[in-house]
Amino acid sequence: MILISLLVFLIWQLPYFGFIQYPLLLLGTWFHEMGHGLTALFLGGKFYYLEIYENGGGVAYSSVTGSYLNYSIARALTSAGGLFGPAISGALLIAAARNRTTARIALWILLSVMVLSLCIWIHDLLALVILSVFAAILFFIAILRVRNLEVFTVLFLGTQCVLSTYLQTGYLFTKQFQRNGKTLYSDTQMIAEYLPGTYWMWAIFILILTLLLLYKSYAYYLKKK
Repeated sequence: MILISLLVFLIWQLPYFGFIQYPLLLLGTWFHEMGHGLTALFLGGKFYYLEIYENGGGVAYSSVTGSYLNYSIARALTSAGGLFGPAISGALLIAAARNRTTARIALWILLSVMVLSLCIWIHDLLALVILSVFAAILFFIAILRVRNLEVFTVLFLGTQCVLSTYLQTGYLFTKQFQRNGKTLYSDTQMIAEYLPGTYWMWAIFILILTLLLLYKSYAYYLKKK
């Protein structure tokens, strides 16, 4: 666990790993945008499709009209879903890596969700290519049935997902940004639009919960069997 965490940290800090950083950045964006879309679905809304851009950004097109929750709460939760998506997914993968059987199950679930997103929610070429490569790699690892490799893969991806919050810390504390000449609100500002509080207050709250998820998943993984 310590070595993998160090490996993930070094990948993002050293310039020599640029060829690995970019696909992992896009994978993190996929987790983020899937978090938005799946949250909308779970709340009774709709998830139309997602886009991933060359600069690592992305957007998920969804609607919470018809949700079983209050519209404002549903919109706020959908915005938060993208911020918590990588952290929750990563924590579950880390916990699953504690056991070889659950690691294998987690690997197949992740692969299935990835293939499902390729078939239904991903339309742009860049995302199709990158996610197809990741899906092919995961499928190859899964059919090899090398348990230690499966555990390593699940643990690496889980750690990568949770620590990707480190990469979006600046975005958490951003109120608005420019894209294609348009001013857009960040996810934390969108939460503040529909719930009490400011964007930076929600950023602090989300960061604390993410760190708590990281601690709990590491503690569970390291707990004596």
